[in-house]
Amino acid sequence: MDLINSPSVIIHLNSRDNVGVASKAVPQGIPIDKDGTPARENIDAGHKVALAAIQQGEAVFKYGQLIGLAARDIQPGEHVHTHNLTMIELDSSLDDFKAHPRTDTASHTRTFQGFQRSDGGVGTRNYIGILSTVNCSATVAKAAADELNRSGELDKMGFDGVVAITHGSGCAMNTDSEGFDFLERVIAGYAQHPNFAFVLIIGLGCETNQVKTLVKRKGLEDASRLAYFNIQDAGGTRSSIKTACSHLLEMAARHGQQERTPASLEHLVVALQCGGSDGYSGITANPALGHAADLIVQHGGSVILAETPEIYGAENLLIDRAIDENVAQKLLDRISWWKHYTEINGAELNNNPSPGNKAGGLSTILEKSLGAVAKGGTSSLNDVLLYAEKISTRGFNFMDSPGYDPISVTGQIASGSNVVCFTTGRGSVSGFKPAPCLKLATNTAMYEKMHEDMDINCGVIVDGTDSVERVGEQIFERIIAIASGDMSASESLGYGNNEFVPWLVGAVT
Repeated sequence: MDLINSPSVIIHLNSRDNVGVASKAVPQGIPIDKDGTPARENIDAGHKVALAAIQQGEAVFKYGQLIGLAARDIQPGEHVHTHNLTMIELDSSLDDFKAHPRTDTASHTRTFQGFQRSDGGVGTRNYIGILSTVNCSATVAKAAADELNRSGELDKMGFDGVVAITHGSGCAMNTDSEGFDFLERVIAGYAQHPNFAFVLIIGLGCETNQVKTLVKRKGLEDASRLAYFNIQDAGGTRSSIKTACSHLLEMAARHGQQERTPASLEHLVVALQCGGSDGYSGITANPALGHAADLIVQHGGSVILAETPEIYGAENLLIDRAIDENVAQKLLDRISWWKHYTEINGAELNNNPSPGNKAGGLSTILEKSLGAVAKGGTSSLNDVLLYAEKISTRGFNFMDSPGYDPISVTGQIASGSNVVCFTTGRGSVSGFKPAPCLKLATNTAMYEKMHEDMDINCGVIVDGTDSVERVGEQIFERIIAIASGDMSASESLGYGNNEFVPWLVGAVT
């Protein structure tokens, strides 16, 4: 797809499509095709318009793929959206499955400047972490981090700062439940994350998520990179804050000054994420990020796509790229889990898109999913991870998660992502310490309005001044630069302290 110098205000993405996408707002009466067919009503930028007559019950196609059925007869030039488009339930199977060849890593010549860790990992940042096992220790964790950051002592030693990783759970949970497994995996993943030089875990002492049990069960016993204590043993909050600061300053002194050194891209793990999607997401930022993802994989690195409800209806495109039937079945198992999970909670998988997505032109979850999958590029699907499961296979991975961005990114970072790439059409303002986060704008209007929060304008693709491939190469180079120490937009503004949100599943008693 190349939109450079496209003369039309309507983008026709695929010859199979019976709808087009408005590259800018189209007033009623403006021709939408070379035959002079007029728009029958005002069409907002990013929204769909019928390019041909579509009968009630007939399939509607975008990207050459089914996105829904016409709820009534639709005339050429008519706005196509939630008022005249309905969802259709799709089921994938492995009846005709054929394994996809594993994508070759053609080159290992590119490097980034990272922090080498004793366990073989490489950090893109050099933070110190304070992790709370339970909400009850969150106040102490934040207070200790604030005190150390204010003192400036750790800055002088070459650290990027202290990050308090706190949350709202950790007690009144069944320790044999899936939700408890999620929480343990997330905390363990952050405790071992290469963007932390070392961490301190603080518990209260009487919570369900006992710190000593967590350390033992998850193999977090490397004293050079981890320390822990309970507030009740330390003598209360003020004493605990003092103890925490003392522990971390001692650990910092033992670690000494660390410098960035060259590391191959095999140590780069990039989280692929989207939020506040619009009608341009699947045309500009997502495929451009997908091209960058392919370049990362080709150079020996890894990428993690997530948000299972937001691939629903497009999972067949990922199954077709699975390297073996076991990987494909893992993905189908997660889809089945979500169908059951939403049913028992009185919901359904197609309750997306969100109001913001719909305002941006997305009508059904099928349409949103097709655009979301584009972030994953074209590389072979090498593994499917459970939520926050540590990545073990290089290349393109999929991680199960909700579509809620903070929960999803939390899981991707716990799985090992040391850079986050976040596409947005409506404008997202999140950061995700300890991982730097690049914001990729899908359209120029939003980029210009929120330029302080955006890193790259992918809207130039729909503007007709650049291509998906060239913007993808720009993203690839920017990822390497930020992994090497350049600041992302959200980092330059000091954001990223409030987005740690583990996935809560199950009863709280």
